[in-house]
Amino acid sequence: MAEDKDQEETNEVPEDEATDGDATDGDATDEAGSDAAPTNEPAAADAPPQRAAVQVDDSDTMCTYANFCRVTGSPEELIVDFALNPQPMGAPTSPIQIKQRTVMNYYTAKRLLAALQMSVQRHEAVFGVLETDITKRVATK
Repeated sequence: MAEDKDQEETNEVPEDEATDGDATDGDATDEAGSDAAPTNEPAAADAPPQRAAVQVDDSDTMCTYANFCRVTGSPEELIVDFALNPQPMGAPTSPIQIKQRTVMNYYTAKRLLAALQMSVQRHEAVFGVLETDITKRVATK
């Protein structure tokens, strides 16, 4: 039980995914269910889920730039490597040095994918479609 409680406290929940309906910290019962206090309030299933406020401390964050990304993985985790490619046109003449690596489970990766898609869609709605093929971008200028 103590290990489960420690693990619950260390799990990160993105702000857009955090809801009171998913949390177990505020339950009024213990594992046996004997400490439940009767209430006259409607069941939690009737109420819409509320967003939990997630506080983030980014005071020790180091900001870096990447123009190269490599995605690999295993059945359990996704690995995303970020680097700076000093020669973005053509084949690099020297190995690209990976400076940051992010390892996450596929559930987090799917939430990240949705957040990135939403952000890119908003950007394109304001500034126009982003062309990812660099040769097409250079040829049109």
